[in-house]
Amino acid sequence: MPLTLKVDKDPSQSEVVIREAAELILNGSVVAFPTETFYGLAALATHREAVEKVYLLKKRPVHKSLSVLIADLEDLHDLVEAIPIEAKQLAVRFWPGPLTLVFTAAKRLPTNLTAGTGKIGVRISSHKVAQSLVRAVGKPITATSANRSGAGNCRSTSEVLAQLGSDLDAIVDGGLTPGGKVSTIADVTSRPPKILRIGAIAAQEVLSCWEESV
Repeated sequence: MPLTLKVDKDPSQSEVVIREAAELILNGSVVAFPTETFYGLAALATHREAVEKVYLLKKRPVHKSLSVLIADLEDLHDLVEAIPIEAKQLAVRFWPGPLTLVFTAAKRLPTNLTAGTGKIGVRISSHKVAQSLVRAVGKPITATSANRSGAGNCRSTSEVLAQLGSDLDAIVDGGLTPGGKVSTIADVTSRPPKILRIGAIAAQEVLSCWEESV
């Protein structure tokens, strides 16, 4: 069974848990963690072998790329080739929050992370545990859902364990997540952006914000 790290109401104890989870990720492990919607899978996004573990764990088709979480808008520069001014406005407006922006990926990123598409989806989570985890790691982490590919999303650790079980290295238990709609995905490599998935943020909100910046 995977190691379970329970987030406590005591801030100091929670900090210990987050540090332990971050250390596991930095050493190549895959760790499930809570977000503002469902549980996700965190692996070091710049580590090819760790990314490969995520694909194997989820049984995810290799032609589907993985999105990532960052701590701050400035971290975006290490992941992408360029940040259109309109895309920056979207990030300022909707981050932290459930909007994934797809950029042209930096060439140094592992090709299995981008699934050879040359693009990378990025967002900043509004969940306190997710925010703390990516800050503790100090590098981008994967943000794909903690489930088998094609199966339902998980709101609890028991649901995560039922799907992934002993194949998972560890799980940060932050209790029941809110669920609801997944993140909206907008490809900002095109003008106007192409809405790839409609989720918690309406497509018109994204497009209106983009147009305001033009």
